[in-house]
Amino acid sequence: MTLPWTDRAAPSLDDLAALARAAFDALPEPFRGLAGDVVIRIDDFADDETLAALGMEDPFELTGLYHGVDLGRRDEMRPAAEPARIFLYRRPILDEWTERGDVALGDLVAHVLIHEIGHHFGLTDDDIDAIEAAD
Repeated sequence: MTLPWTDRAAPSLDDLAALARAAFDALPEPFRGLAGDVVIRIDDFADDETLAALGMEDPFELTGLYHGVDLGRRDEMRPAAEPARIFLYRRPILDEWTERGDVALGDLVAHVLIHEIGHHFGLTDDDIDAIEAAD
């Protein structure tokens, strides 16, 4: 008998990118259309500069990050200075997934992605928490 995961490697950056793409593609319209210009990037961890800017020392604390000007603050007459980006951090997501043990990896990736898309729409963490609590 082969034990689960004894013949597999940990999900790769590409694996998480595929999960994020599937989660993005599953978003209903008009949300997917409004978020369509966001670049989604998967990294193992946030870089040291990002962690320092957020006042974080433990890279495992950050599963995702929105970087850009949210839709509510964009000037329609001028292009954004740089593209809006969502970073998903593979190792912290995998760490949370294994610690929790009660959620599918695809569901957790979708949760983090949707949270960061909320920031793209101009929602704060408190706004997002309230929406999730009402669900």
